[in-house]
Order: sequence, then C-alpha cells, then structure tokens
Amino acid sequence: MPNALVEALDLPVAHRAAGQLPGDRRAAGVGAGTELAQLRAYQVGDDVRQIDAAATARTGIPHVRVHVPERTLTTWLVVDVSPSMAFGTAERLKSDVAEGVAQVIGRLAVRRAGRVALLTFGSGRMRLIPPRGSRPALIGVRRTLAEGVGPDGQSEPHALSHALGRIGRIAVQPGFVVVISDFRGQHDWTTAIGALRMRHSVLAVEVRDPREGQLPAVGRLALIDPETGERIEIDSNHAPLRRRFAEAERRDREQVASELRRLRVDHAVLSTDGDWLFDLGRTLR
Repeated sequence: MPNALVEALDLPVAHRAAGQLPGDRRAAGVGAGTELAQLRAYQVGDDVRQIDAAATARTGIPHVRVHVPERTLTTWLVVDVSPSMAFGTAERLKSDVAEGVAQVIGRLAVRRAGRVALLTFGSGRMRLIPPRGSRPALIGVRRTLAEGVGPDGQSEPHALSHALGRIGRIAVQPGFVVVISDFRGQHDWTTAIGALRMRHSVLAVEVRDPREGQLPAVGRLALIDPETGERIEIDSNHAPLRRRFAEAERRDREQVASELRRLRVDHAVLSTDGDWLFDLGRTLR
C-alpha cells in the first residue's frame, strides 16, 4: 500500500471520527483537559496548580479551574469473514480488500494515540480483539484477519446484526465504528447500525466484485451459494436470465445504499477490480 496515499487519508478519516485532534473528543465527567467545565472554591486536596488567579482576585476566595477531560478515540473494526467474502474474479478476493481497509484504518487510528479493536463475524462465532494502542493493536488485527474466512455453507443469517449489537453493548464511550462487509445474505442490520449511529461515527465499507453484478454468457454453469451451500445449475446463454440476474443485483445494492443514506451512515463502495485504496480516499475526501 503506497504510504503517500495512506497519509492522504489521515485527515478525511479523522474528520469522520468526530475530531482532528485527540482533544476534540470529550470523556464523561471532569478531569485533566483544556476545556473549562467550571470554576469553584478551593477545597483541601485540590491541585494548587489549577488555582485561577482572576477568579481568586475578583472574589477574594481561592478558586480552582475544573476541566473537561480529554480522551483518546477508540476505533472499532467490524469485519465480515463469512464465506461470501472469499469470492473474487478480478485482481483479488473481497476478503483481501476487507483486510487492507482494516489495516489502513487501524494505522491511521493508532497514529493519533488512539486505540483499535476488532470484531469478526460470519464464520460461526464472533471473535473480539479488545481495544489496544500502537503496534500491538495492528499486530492483533493482522494476525486475526490472516486466519481467513469461514467454510462454505456455514454462514449465520443474522451475523451482522448480532455483531453490531455486541459493539453497541460494549462500546460505552463515543468512538469510530467501521463496518467492512459485502452486505449479502443480511437483511436485518439496519436497526442495529442505526442505533450505533446515534452514539458513534459510523462508516460502512461495502466490498463488491464485478462478476456479482453481471452474469457472463458462457453456457451451462453449476453455481454454489457460499453462504448456504445451495447448488443450482443454469444456462447462462439465456439472455432473459442474465437480465433478471443483473436487475435483481441492482435492486439489492440500491436497497443497501438507500438504507445507509436514510440512517446518515457514511458509505464507501470498493471493488476487487482496480485500486481500492484510491477509491476509498476519493469517497472519504
């Protein structure tokens, strides 16, 4: 991955993560920070370095400054490792694109003193790598995703919804959630991602392959659905069949885009064909 292009993504990603500097993000309560929360009378045990000279001189009573604490941002990577992600007829597999996106977002997150967590779903069980910072976080992401996707026919019908729901339960503080999936075979994720959008900045990265939108005319084909393992034989030379296939795919992709628009979730569409990193940067700028 070209370092210059990764660096160029830094500010666009930070902007969508609700702040360009760590101090732009609030934590709950009061503590050390730069934004004033209140002025109050000095109490025994207060840090004398926080005494406010102006308020003390004005009232004749020592006053201290209490600040809103700053916190680092936690980036939650929610990555689809279901069997359909192992599909690819162009330069790479969809899982390769998903892994690349996760590594790029992770690199940009930790460079601002942030933490990165990873949740994989769709391979029979969810796997959670808790939030960590710096190099250990990136190593954990890379090693986990290197394990590959789940076997054919063992996909869970509600895996995406369950994964988003789990993030909603464990991500207490506002953060940045990046959902990387092909959004196939999942039809009940809108409520869960909408709930996340109420608290977090959310980016949906949809990964596609060119062959998924167009059926080639190559005669009789035996096709297997990787999500369910179902096998079907078709005659791809049949023009009406190819048209129905393309129309069904177009409607399905438009529905995904429409739901994300309705929920005001940022949506990036990447392909296994071409430069996915350039396309990601062009979408986020």
